[in-house]
Amino acid sequence: MLLARLFERIITTGRLRLVDADGKIHEFVGRPGPNAAIRLHDPALHRKLVLRPRLYLPEAFVDGTLTLEEGSLYDLVDLLQLNLEAITDSVLSRWLNGSYRLLRRVHQYNPNFRARGNAAHHYDLSKELYELFLDRDRQYSCAYFRGEGDDLDQAQLAKKRHIASKLLVRPGHRVLDIGSGWGGLALYIAAECGADVIGLTLSVEQHKEATRRAAAAGLADRVRFHLRDYREETGIYDRIVSVGMFEHVGINHYAAFFAQVKSLLAPGGVALLHSIGRMDGPGSTSPWIRKYIFPGGYVPALSEVVPVVEQKRLWITDIEILRLHYARTLRAWRRRFEQNRERIKAIYNERFCRMWEMYLVGSEVAFRRGGLMVFQMQLAKALDAVPLTRDYMIDWEHEHSAATECAA
Repeated sequence: MLLARLFERIITTGRLRLVDADGKIHEFVGRPGPNAAIRLHDPALHRKLVLRPRLYLPEAFVDGTLTLEEGSLYDLVDLLQLNLEAITDSVLSRWLNGSYRLLRRVHQYNPNFRARGNAAHHYDLSKELYELFLDRDRQYSCAYFRGEGDDLDQAQLAKKRHIASKLLVRPGHRVLDIGSGWGGLALYIAAECGADVIGLTLSVEQHKEATRRAAAAGLADRVRFHLRDYREETGIYDRIVSVGMFEHVGINHYAAFFAQVKSLLAPGGVALLHSIGRMDGPGSTSPWIRKYIFPGGYVPALSEVVPVVEQKRLWITDIEILRLHYARTLRAWRRRFEQNRERIKAIYNERFCRMWEMYLVGSEVAFRRGGLMVFQMQLAKALDAVPLTRDYMIDWEHEHSAATECAA
């Protein structure tokens, strides 16, 4: 069987036992590592898993035509990713990891109307779903773990504080939050820094909830949210921040994105871009993620972003790479999801739970094994827009961390 021969070439670490659709057992053993056993229930998978494994394997798990007989889904995905990363045969690697770069501009064509539909696909799901696995503030992006003992709520608060420290926000500043989600960061900046904040989102559900939260916090006069694409925004802002939204822009639109940031930013202004990135250069989005989770989405390499920033003549005043922070964030989300699985199943169904289990597991493994990270890029128009050293960030975080502890 061609599938068995493929696994023989792939598995050099760990052990995989495969029961094919005919009931025949195949075992593939390498150096000590993760263990998993799977059973195929559809003979068509013998061919499909060879042709497009990154699409058909997660699809088969979600549909139930591939089931686990030993180990967890995490064990299986970890085993496969570990071995895929170790492949030195360039032809085989491109085949298995998916080489779709020729179609990237088609997949990532996100004009306004398509961007709205893509946002609705993921972010207009039941608000109860997100309440059941995110932190109390519903931060749906990488947290910032300052210590081993930090829980998710502490780490998400630290993330907001860390970002605010880089923005140098002063009372009365006008701040634009591109991709404002459920409003947590905008509310934090307004309350902690005394700024006036405009938040932009394409999600109807996020807009409703963020607006409600601003009113409940007594900040509706200083924090306002709009259902608006970033390309439609006008005005001048002292600070611009975008967290977890750039992954939805698409490589076709990077020039438009940074041109708009430059157009909206005051002469002495500061912007902060927080995005998932990849450490190994340009790539392509998993076809399963693109089809079921984030249509139009793409995780960029810095080598794709920096040249566009340079072309727009913006200063890159700081770049920080967060490596395992998102892996820890995803693990916390995954555990909360599993703890509330029955409640989520009641909202949707078992198939939805398996789909999101695959999404959360696959994402976590990608940050541990697959070369994903998060970058925070600070931008400015003026050479002297920020202090000469990074000490101001640390000082601001210490000051506001102490204030938070006193308030608590």
